[in-house]
Amino acid sequence: MKTILILVGKTVNKHFVAGIDDYAGRITHYMPFDIVTIPELRQTKSLSEEQQKAAEGELILKQIQPSDTVVLLDEHGKELRSIELARWLEQKQQTARRLVFVIGGPYGFSPEVYARANETLSLSRLTFSHQMVRLVFTEQLYRACTIIKGEPYHHE
Repeated sequence: MKTILILVGKTVNKHFVAGIDDYAGRITHYMPFDIVTIPELRQTKSLSEEQQKAAEGELILKQIQPSDTVVLLDEHGKELRSIELARWLEQKQQTARRLVFVIGGPYGFSPEVYARANETLSLSRLTFSHQMVRLVFTEQLYRACTIIKGEPYHHE
């Protein structure tokens, strides 16, 4: 199973970039993993939030193949403990050819992206910047991989 993380806009904080790159490299020891960054929209001051979400949504949907299993990281999604995420991922490895996670822009997703999604997951009830979510998610994906393999990274 190939796993892809789609991001809207570059990660700008160099500390987040270093952490994301570190965890992305670790994840590739367990499964094929790529990060696809969609360029941030230009001239957004003239766009409403809905127009911005729609434009980002079009760019996101261009990256998704018809057979992909698409999971949005969204504040209204299902919350899982790390162990539950590992079991969920293990099940997806048996059924999905391409598992695509999407972290949207600051205003979330368009209705079209929600309609295409197979599932939504939330990392926490707390609100994180969409930049920080990238680091938290890549760490949790790495953690799930180590749990699946029975490695000592995660402690109960």
